[in-house]
Amino acid sequence: MSVRAEPTAARGRILERTATAVLERALAGLEGGTLEVELPGGSVRRFGTGAPVRLAIHDRAFFRRLATRGKLGFGESYTAGEWDSDDLVGLFELLLRNADAAAERHARVRRLLEMRPRLARRNGFARARRNIAYHYDLGNDLFELMLDETMTYSCAVFSEPGMSLADAQREKYRRLSDNLSLSPEDHVLEIGCGWGGFARFAAENCGCRVTGLTISREQAVVARERTAGLPVEIVEQDYRTVEGEFTKVVSVEMIEAIGEDQLGRFFATIDRVLAPGGRAAIQTILVPEQRWERYRRSPDWIERYVFPGCLIPSLKALTVAAAKDSRLGIYDVHEIGEHYAETLRRWRASFHERIEDVRRLGYDGRFERTWDFYLAFCEAAFRTRALRDVQLVVARAGSIG
Repeated sequence: MSVRAEPTAARGRILERTATAVLERALAGLEGGTLEVELPGGSVRRFGTGAPVRLAIHDRAFFRRLATRGKLGFGESYTAGEWDSDDLVGLFELLLRNADAAAERHARVRRLLEMRPRLARRNGFARARRNIAYHYDLGNDLFELMLDETMTYSCAVFSEPGMSLADAQREKYRRLSDNLSLSPEDHVLEIGCGWGGFARFAAENCGCRVTGLTISREQAVVARERTAGLPVEIVEQDYRTVEGEFTKVVSVEMIEAIGEDQLGRFFATIDRVLAPGGRAAIQTILVPEQRWERYRRSPDWIERYVFPGCLIPSLKALTVAAAKDSRLGIYDVHEIGEHYAETLRRWRASFHERIEDVRRLGYDGRFERTWDFYLAFCEAAFRTRALRDVQLVVARAGSIG
């Protein structure tokens, strides 16, 4: 046994030395902060200048994962407990601010990592339901621990200092309602109604009738309870099969879940059911245009471990899909991405504050670290504008209003 262990240990030391050399080249020229990397043996390497953030590597397996699986391996290593940081959001902010410059300096390494393409899976009816169940059917109790009283799982709008998260979510709903000029004469279709937050707000504050669609059984149960007694119907149905005519359509951060190949069908469906003169409001996360081609081709940790089947679009991708497959166009763009970092910060704080309750629900340490990584990375991505969030107003060309 000892004879075999010695070569293994030697290979580990060689791999660590090689990976350290690669790290030093990759992190050379780091700007906007200092990254302190603590290696498994206890030695520390420092890169950059300014306020320090520490990345402590506990296991040499970190290097193997990073060398063979790139961005996927970085996240997988964290969930496996192979590294930690004293400021996970700060670490991601520092890396994201330097990502483009690092990619330019090490184009060959980037090309090698991108040789493993993103899996192209068609998001058919059965797969779409499985993908949504994987995330949203984790259990309503879990989301109740993390979200506010409105049970809203999308970007809030903090229009005034000191706003509660619940009030900021209602402000977001008010803006969507104003974008649509909702009135009691409207029948609204909501594609992806979640736990009924917007449907309840629109019915109570605008007097309109709402039909909300979801393919999550867990969400449908709560949405019906929360909209009971209001002119709201919650239907478990894929948006692609909806029939009827609606004066307005709204969809809040649902389009990211359908996959690139379904973008055209999404707009075609809205076009098919939207009454003459109607309009739609779509809130969506966006990838900046400069990163879109690289992002859509590369494997993504969040798509693999948090939101299977998701692909965040770019604004151009949405514009092209709408023009190609429908009569719809985008007529207004309201940027709200700066508010998402604070929304995510509060979700993550609630998750940590209620972690004992999360554990009592049966979630293990790997799940905790997966969600900590997911929430921290997304907060940093919006804070550095590596991701955007917008409210779009969509209508047919030639319509009035």
